[in-house]
Amino acid sequence: MKTIRLTTAQAIIRFLKNQFVERDGQRRQFFAGVWGIFGHGNVAGIGQALLENPDFPFYFSRNEQAQVHLAAGYAKMKNRLGAFACTSSIGPGATNMVTGAAVATINRLPVLLLPGDIFARRNVAPVLQQLESGWSQDISVNDCFKSVSRYWDRINRPDQILTALPEVMRVLTSPVETGAVTLSLPQDVQAEAYDYALEFLEPRTWLIPRQPPDSSLFRRSVEWIRSSKAPLIIAGGGVHYSEAYLALANLARQTGIPVAETQAGKGSLLCDHPQLVGAVGVTGTLIANRLARAADLVIGIGTRYSDFTTASKTAFENPDARFINLNVAEFDAYKHAALPLVADARLVLEGWSEALTGYQVSLSYAEQISQGRAAWDEEVDRLYHLGASELPAQSEVIGALNEFIRPQDVIVNAAGSAPGDLHKLWRSRDHKSYSVEYGYSCMGYEIPGALGIKMAAPEREVYALVGDGTFLMLPSEIITSIQEGYKLNIILVENHGFASIGSLSRSIGNAGFGTSFRRRDPHTGQLNGDYLPLDFADLARGFGAITHEAHSLHEFQKALEEARQAERTTCIVVHTDTTQGVPGYESWWDVPVAEVSQIEAVQQARKMYVEKLGEERYYF
Repeated sequence: MKTIRLTTAQAIIRFLKNQFVERDGQRRQFFAGVWGIFGHGNVAGIGQALLENPDFPFYFSRNEQAQVHLAAGYAKMKNRLGAFACTSSIGPGATNMVTGAAVATINRLPVLLLPGDIFARRNVAPVLQQLESGWSQDISVNDCFKSVSRYWDRINRPDQILTALPEVMRVLTSPVETGAVTLSLPQDVQAEAYDYALEFLEPRTWLIPRQPPDSSLFRRSVEWIRSSKAPLIIAGGGVHYSEAYLALANLARQTGIPVAETQAGKGSLLCDHPQLVGAVGVTGTLIANRLARAADLVIGIGTRYSDFTTASKTAFENPDARFINLNVAEFDAYKHAALPLVADARLVLEGWSEALTGYQVSLSYAEQISQGRAAWDEEVDRLYHLGASELPAQSEVIGALNEFIRPQDVIVNAAGSAPGDLHKLWRSRDHKSYSVEYGYSCMGYEIPGALGIKMAAPEREVYALVGDGTFLMLPSEIITSIQEGYKLNIILVENHGFASIGSLSRSIGNAGFGTSFRRRDPHTGQLNGDYLPLDFADLARGFGAITHEAHSLHEFQKALEEARQAERTTCIVVHTDTTQGVPGYESWWDVPVAEVSQIEAVQQARKMYVEKLGEERYYF
């Protein structure tokens, strides 16, 4: 057996750059490179290895959390067929990545984390940034990655990567198990050498299978669909990851079954498809929520049924409703006591089209769908053009942006009130034009996530819609976008704080407490003084962005035109009217209200809460 003597870190990098994936006969390199910030925990290991491998790109971020968000955005845009690795030093550099790891795992996006770790040999302990424990010497801060990783390992000997790295790839490329994978690398082990078999470092291709359904369960699903009177499809993220767009569009058109979308599934059908009824659940459209309430058969495709999709288990009120869940993950397929089809979405949708020949929904149901779609289009147009005040409402900002961008351009968002408004109002004219991270709804995701998306699809214009609160949490990757030459368009909605949580606070009787960017009032002792004099345009300019400010829709539209012509990242600060919101459309979200309070508004909110709580249901 031929071998080569390499450090652990050198062998890891050589291994990663030779990993490929293949699906439907198309083969591509899996890793696009490594994002990192070097410190004493990885500069002599992974850092040195990357220096020796210039054909495997290294990208320098400004924040460890941001680089994981960036990697997640990239993987999502690639439909999980491409990924980045992220490296950090030990201690704070490593733990900064924990939030990003949670984002990746909850959204089931492949990201490889290579945090430095404490020494494997213990004679020099405690080393700088080491957390000591009185009950074990085999623990470090990297153990906190275990709960947010789909695979976790610590490499205490150079030869351990021979078994660890294949497991890393198995999980990262799995349609079921994928998420954040953490390989903790003690800083001394990274630099230790070993004689690695050349065979281990040769190119390897991982096949991404399309799993067929169980034949008996498939036949039963066809029977259930044929016998249904009011079926409804819930399209989740699995439609994207299976690339089942055409199969879903054909099935819906053939049968007339309406299709509602989760946040992850938005864009599964294009906005002009006659069976698309839009978002469902807490942030759903009126027609989708009404259809969900009456549905006798709910067909979930690639969805995990979060509380926003189910309106906290109040969305599906028909006592006779049955569920068919089509999902590659058995865990999700069995939810809601469903008929579980553990299979690839595209294969089953194509099979249903053939098996359901001759089946169509009733004329009355089809008319209900058509009328509901028309009424919803009118409502979207109304919210796009309110004209109620001099400052534009957020819905008008979204409308102007939606009407301005090209079909293939991408909108990115994650937190605040914008995800709900976008889910309801955005008209997708391209399957990959909508990218909202709502599994973790992580403030600070938008700008680095947008950069990852831009790197995955440089031919597209990418628009990050951010509130002022989320902008302040993680704006630093503006610098990285300029460093790497990837232009972003940042739409910063200024609403003086956390508008979404402020609204939620008021709805439960808390009067928006602690959600605005205000000075502390010396008379009351509370944060209810004057608004802070923040200059967001100046902040963005300091990071190197071209900046514009808009106080009207006309100014915003003009700024969009100028941003399109710009050659580097642009930030448009839009001042908005926070009194104009988007309705809830007969939906509810379970946010517990204090059972005991001296505040009358809280007491009233509690009464309403208890009433709605009684509508929640179990599925047996």
